[in-house]
Amino acid sequence: MSKEMQNAFAMLEEEKGIKPEIVVDAIEQAITAAYKRQYGQAQNVKVIFDEKKGNFNVYSTREVVDEVFDSRLEISLEDALELNPHYEIGDKIMFEEKPKDFARTAAGAAKQVIMQKMREEERTIIYNEYSRYKDEIITGTVEKIDNRAVYVNLGRVDALLTKKDQIAQERYHVGDHVKVYVTDVILTPKGTRVFISRTVPDMLKRMFEKEIPEVFDGTVEIKSIARDAGDRAKVIVQSHDANVDAIGTMVGAKGARIQGIIRELAGEKMDIIEYSSDKATLIANALKPAKIEQVLITAEGAALAVVAKDQLSLAIGKRGQNVRLAAHVTNSKIDIKSADEFNMDDYEFVTEDEDADTVDVAEALAAAAAVVKAEGIEEIAEEVIEDVVEVAEEIVEELEEATEETVSTDKVEE
Repeated sequence: MSKEMQNAFAMLEEEKGIKPEIVVDAIEQAITAAYKRQYGQAQNVKVIFDEKKGNFNVYSTREVVDEVFDSRLEISLEDALELNPHYEIGDKIMFEEKPKDFARTAAGAAKQVIMQKMREEERTIIYNEYSRYKDEIITGTVEKIDNRAVYVNLGRVDALLTKKDQIAQERYHVGDHVKVYVTDVILTPKGTRVFISRTVPDMLKRMFEKEIPEVFDGTVEIKSIARDAGDRAKVIVQSHDANVDAIGTMVGAKGARIQGIIRELAGEKMDIIEYSSDKATLIANALKPAKIEQVLITAEGAALAVVAKDQLSLAIGKRGQNVRLAAHVTNSKIDIKSADEFNMDDYEFVTEDEDADTVDVAEALAAAAAVVKAEGIEEIAEEVIEDVVEVAEEIVEELEEATEETVSTDKVEE
């Protein structure tokens, strides 16, 4: 390959990230297009790149025939025999064409094809580069601000941080470095579009993963997040190690681990909530800092939180924020009632696994009585055995009656 060609290929790869083979393919296509523009067809044309010399050679193939109807596609047997006495009807002969003979318009077409191919390849390279950052946090530079959005330069592309994706309390200035979460990357005819945000819950999750090793390695799992970006967030966490406290791990000594995240998000307050498989307990935890007396689950699956009168406004929160975020993070419908307004008869409540608990207790007591009889323990009188069976029957009856009554959870406090 000639030194000039090598330098040209090296420059394209360094500046645009376009590999030499892509350029060669583009030039081959361009020359084919130029030939078609000049001669009206290119079905019998083949372009071959000579790597040693750095030249592109153009060949056209013609078929040996008795009578020629199209001199661009065919050659007479008589003319073919002059080239080689062994040619026969039906043989294909390759003839080298001279690109320099192409008209100026054909050369212009070649240039257009090359440029188009280069643009397409550059778009693909940029898309592949930025698609790796989807669902990740990257840092950009504020380049422009208007009433519609903040324009953030991410290196080779610009992205728009729209109003809904901005934290309301933040003020941006040209030249500021800002961390953003990449929500999506798409390839369009005009190039790569990167969508960014600072308000989505997944940004907060990624920040915890970067700051807290136990979250990154899965020891502590973030189950759910609800945010009012820049104001307050509720985060449900669960530890998968009995020796690791989930909330303490997230917060750190004197809040050291969480303070950096809070500062980055314009002072956004964090409620770290311990996960519970019991829905009532989880909802009570999610409604903190309010102190919840009890949480009841209705037959429709909604939750009713009962609080003291002086805790009602705290449980609801400013503009309903606390109960709204709690409902979102637990994926539940939550109503709040003060204890003095709550009437148990106004609702129908359920508890989980009531039937299973009834059967388990009944079977266990009945089995115990059977064992006593089977063992024939003489010290136990017959009337004692009868008492055991009678007690079992009474407990079963009580549990059956309990299924028809309202059941509430125990008092849950912060």
